[in-house]
Formats: sequence, C-alpha cells, structure tokens
Amino acid sequence: MARRLLPLLLACLAAAAAGWQGRVVAIADGDTLTVLRGRQQVKVRLYGIDCPELGQPFGRRARQRAAELAFGHTVAVRPESRDRYGRTVAWVVLPGGRTLNEILVAEGLAWHYRRYAPRAWQLAELEQQARAARRGLWQDPNPVPPWNWRRPGRATISRE
Repeated sequence: MARRLLPLLLACLAAAAAGWQGRVVAIADGDTLTVLRGRQQVKVRLYGIDCPELGQPFGRRARQRAAELAFGHTVAVRPESRDRYGRTVAWVVLPGGRTLNEILVAEGLAWHYRRYAPRAWQLAELEQQARAARRGLWQDPNPVPPWNWRRPGRATISRE
C-alpha cells in the first residue's frame, strides 16, 4: 500500500510546488479573474468550470459570488494549462483551502466543463449535488449552458 501511495504523494507535492500565489485584483466574470503575481497581472480562467455569461440568468450572480470570495484576497493559483486566449487555466485556492472552482459549481453558479476537464470527478459530483438540490441556475427547468449560449443556433441542451 505504501508503495502505491508514495508516487501519488510525490506527484501531489510536485503539482503544489508548480503553483504560485497572488492577489486577486479584478473579476471579469464568474470564471475569469486577474491575479497580481509580483508586478504582473495574470488573467486566470478557472479550470474545469463554465459560469453563465453576464447576459444569462445567474451570470451576474456568479461574477458577484466570485468577487465576494476572491477579490482582494491572496490566493494560490494551481495552473493546469493555457487556453487559446493566453489565459492561465487553473484551480484557484482561496484562503482556508477551498477552491473557487468547486464552490461555484457546488452553489449552482457554474457547470462542470466536461469537455475540458473530463477527469475532474469532484466537479462532476458537485454539479450533480447542485442539480439535485436545485441550487442556483438549476432552479431553471432548462438552463442553457454558456457554451451553447455563446453559439447561437446550437441546441440548447448539452452535456459537454
């Protein structure tokens, strides 16, 4: 058992070491924020989630909640990748250890973005719980995923 856990522990420590800290100085929308890293402003897209756009139901609420939780705070940024816009795609760990990504999904203010995070099982589980409890955007009997809302003409129901 210990032989199996050691590589996992080392991988987790390496991943944690790859992250960095900074102060959140702007919230563009629920899933995009700007973090001050030293003197550099870094645009961060929250990994594995997609919040409603500002013009959608719950879009402004998602932005407001992200601001309540993160704005002005020093957070840990655990990068996963970069997106096509050059943003750092990352987990954002709030003071206290919870991730902003997970909180927004748990409160029904974001979808688990399966297309880009198919192995983020914790996000899938949190979305399922929010759906079952009809929290946030799940109060709507037929919420439109933001990836569909951004592309008029596509079907309104998707499990991406």
